[in-house]
Amino acid sequence: MDKFPDQKRAVQYLYPPVDPFDQRMLDVGDGHSVYFEQCGNPRGIPVVVLHGGPGGGCSPSMRRYFDPKKYHIILFDQRGCGRSRPFASVTNNTTWDLVSDIERIRSALGIEKWIAFGGSWGATLALIYAQAHPDRVRNIVLRGVFMMTQTELDWFYGGGAGKFWPDLWARFVKLIPIDERDDLIAAYHRRLFCGDMQTEIKYGKAWAAWENALASIHSSGGMHEGPGEYSRTFSRLENHYFTNAGFLEFDGQILAHVPRIAHIPGVIVQGRYDMICPPTSAYHLAQAWPNAELKMVRDAGHALSEPGISAELVRTMDRIAAQ
Repeated sequence: MDKFPDQKRAVQYLYPPVDPFDQRMLDVGDGHSVYFEQCGNPRGIPVVVLHGGPGGGCSPSMRRYFDPKKYHIILFDQRGCGRSRPFASVTNNTTWDLVSDIERIRSALGIEKWIAFGGSWGATLALIYAQAHPDRVRNIVLRGVFMMTQTELDWFYGGGAGKFWPDLWARFVKLIPIDERDDLIAAYHRRLFCGDMQTEIKYGKAWAAWENALASIHSSGGMHEGPGEYSRTFSRLENHYFTNAGFLEFDGQILAHVPRIAHIPGVIVQGRYDMICPPTSAYHLAQAWPNAELKMVRDAGHALSEPGISAELVRTMDRIAAQ
């Protein structure tokens, strides 16, 4: 999860824009090539930035949460999105493929340990990666925690969030026949993967617009549609992962495996009024993780660009750099 954030209001908290000193494609096998970039100080503290979605792609604004004099910043587009190829492909595209890609990037750059930094689906991926490779992670910094559980999916696609936004929920649901509304993820899946481009774009726009409308606490309720092909790609990738329950072994796996990362320092930055990923997930994660600090941000929703969230993330990264 994580779509179309409005960055304008958070710019005052961020570091000035910085250009990459390295951009390249990495052949990760299975017919996929992953785009990644490096910026900041190549001798600085390594941090890998994990974008949301799945399918959101990285953006230049994501570089700006780190002091470029102190951090070696690595961003990449996960399989099927952004500049990675093949574009929009869900073949050989699972959580475990992404974990392997992260390790390939780390190995290619000769990094022993790095910070895992991610929000929304990026937080999910940061946790799963760290639990799979705890010896490769020195810190974990999360925002808008999503732990890929059925309860979280039911909240957002089963009517929970819709109780706060009934008008927008009605628009999201009305595209689906009544006899299919008991499982909207499956209903949208049938249309997002139907093979007809116009139908896939139509439902891709609707899927993405529902999420985008709830991203910010300052949302006016407008369901702004993104470009058709981007929305289709994002929505297909996200739906593919949600249809397969994140490719996890069992529901609740991330929380059950927290002991694997108990020794790793963590910071969880969570918007108090996050409608996409409600704070209960961040709270339960912090309760189970003895080395984690929960920062509940008042007057903030889900988006990375929420001013309070941006400010807290920058403070967190500055603090880690000073240690």
